Amino acid sequence: MPHDHAHHHHHHHLDPSSGDRRVAAAVAVNLILTAAQIVGGILSGSVALIADAIHNLSDAATLIIAFAARRIARRPADPEMTFGYGRAEIVAALINYTSLILISLWLAAEAVMRFLDPPQVEGWTVVILAGLALVVNGATAALTYALAKDSMNIRAAFLHNLADAATSVAVVVAGALILLYDWRLVDPIVTLGISAWILWHAVAEIGPVIRILMLGAPPEIGAETLLDRIAAVDGVAGVHHLHLWQIDEHESSLEAHLVVRAGSRAPEAVRQLLAQDFGIRHATLQIESPEDSCPNPAAIGHG
Repeated sequence: MPHDHAHHHHHHHLDPSSGDRRVAAAVAVNLILTAAQIVGGILSGSVALIADAIHNLSDAATLIIAFAARRIARRPADPEMTFGYGRAEIVAALINYTSLILISLWLAAEAVMRFLDPPQVEGWTVVILAGLALVVNGATAALTYALAKDSMNIRAAFLHNLADAATSVAVVVAGALILLYDWRLVDPIVTLGISAWILWHAVAEIGPVIRILMLGAPPEIGAETLLDRIAAVDGVAGVHHLHLWQIDEHESSLEAHLVVRAGSRAPEAVRQLLAQDFGIRHATLQIESPEDSCPNPAAIGHG
């Protein structure tokens, strides 16, 4: 049976060198902040400050992995990876979000231990270093803002830095309460809040990553709707064995068996429909005639 291929690629253009420099700068400021906060947390006895430092370290690690994934993803397709390396960023995102979930659970356990035995905390150290963290998180968010529009990894890092800024505000409030009222329990309470914040974001973000890696259909495109629209094209006698998946976060792919009446220009019309109405520019259509089409085919998948 003949095959009709329409392989059109849509790319989001950013200056790679400029983007890499922004990510590298964001990594550097996060690592400096992390070191300062860990030292300050140990000296002050604040687990909330250490929790914030570990979150900042996780952001730096996220950016390091994203930096490597950005470079790998730019490699062209080869005989070993015929779709290219674009999913390197998706794999990196899965690693980052999984680690964030584990970190949030560890922080929660540490907070519970502090509830049982609240230590003495130096409030001024907490306030000063958390204020520094607020400045650095704002700077990191500014460095990654433009890149966040086109990268799942860096978008996640950008959102995390905004969350970190809110966390730093909470730590400042905790330090102030310790200074004013010697309320040491506020430290583990804030730590639990940080843990819950990280967990909520990580769980929310990991779903789309898993969907792509599981070859899930783009959430904005309904497979049944797609089948109906293709079947309604003039000259199409049927469509079956539809597979629809995301190659990466920017590009979707489709393959299907298309039953076409003799003399019809339906394949070209279907390609135009897919590109213009659904944004699918990478499609492989196996053309069949009504006489030799698959017997009892499944509409979606291979049954």
